[in-house]
Amino acid sequence: MKIGVISADITSESRVAITPDAVKKLRKLGFEVVIQSGAGQAAYYADELYQAAGADIASSRTEVITQSKIITTVNDLPAEATESLSSGQIVIGMLDPYRNTQLDTYAAKGATVFAMELLPRTLSRAQNMDVLSSQANLAGYKAVLLAANEYSRPFPMFMTSAGTVKPAKVVILGVGVAGLQAIATAKRLGAVVEASDLRPTAREQVESLGGKWLDVPMSAEEAETAKSTGGYAWTPSEQYVKDQAAVVDKALSNADIVITTAQIPGRNAPRLVHGATLAKMKAGSVLIDMAAGTGGNVEGSVPNETITTDNGVRIVGAANIPSMLAAQSSDLYANNLVNFITTLIAPAGDDASASLALNVDMEDEIQGALAVTHDSQVRLAKR
Repeated sequence: MKIGVISADITSESRVAITPDAVKKLRKLGFEVVIQSGAGQAAYYADELYQAAGADIASSRTEVITQSKIITTVNDLPAEATESLSSGQIVIGMLDPYRNTQLDTYAAKGATVFAMELLPRTLSRAQNMDVLSSQANLAGYKAVLLAANEYSRPFPMFMTSAGTVKPAKVVILGVGVAGLQAIATAKRLGAVVEASDLRPTAREQVESLGGKWLDVPMSAEEAETAKSTGGYAWTPSEQYVKDQAAVVDKALSNADIVITTAQIPGRNAPRLVHGATLAKMKAGSVLIDMAAGTGGNVEGSVPNETITTDNGVRIVGAANIPSMLAAQSSDLYANNLVNFITTLIAPAGDDASASLALNVDMEDEIQGALAVTHDSQVRLAKR
């Protein structure tokens, strides 16, 4: 049974779904692997490395698809590739399911399609398959380095014969996986770091990394609700949102670097930094908008472009940061996929000599959550 690996079809994508190390793991599980020639080149994985790991090289995307039972990809398949699918094939990747316009086509082709972004992150057995966490961790790290490159001053405090250089003030908005890694990285570089999140329970994580929590007063009732729900199911009041905006506005007015990380699957990113706040920021300050590709957290940000406002603030629209660390992000992503693929393998039973077989089971809590098409039906609930 073959697993196929196709090359990314967008100019801003350098990652590859399966790396040579992952090929070795898949072969130990009993799979054969075929990869489109050049698919790993942008991530510094040459065809020769795949061949040495035991993979076959195909000359075209179509050749990979026609040979494979399972097709792996980083992003959604190109339209012409989708047309080459046949009934019973499986597609696995980060498919942006709520924005994906090809789900009806996948269903009509009879393909079972798994969108890795839908992984239930509360399941302990799913943690090693969590593509959002693996990619966001790297993105948070790289975002700080991008900011350091754009910023015209150093991050740490320096003592020089000409005077003292003050440390940079960094504000992180959104304290998920990416935000926490950004805090840790900025602190390692010597910056003074502040952070904010709608989840008050994130305070402990921020402070454990040496960051300062941007505190927003709340009522005793709100505090209890936020605590009892862990923060994730907590809906802040209008007054709390207003108060938080005022606290963040003041912090950004004094900031040198701002990194925004907030994204919502299937929806436009929430607007965290508005034009009125940008107008108060210092000339030379830098904003890294990690949500630029999904609408942007920062007013005026443009995906994959750096713009400078009239008052000298630089806004970096960082639409796909993991692709900038293609070798490492591909390696982690490939491990996530291998771990998920193991859930598809049918138990061997008593016959150890039996050939490899798949068990696609919509009752499985992971497979069922990730499947967006199966049995010629679109399974994804609309948002």
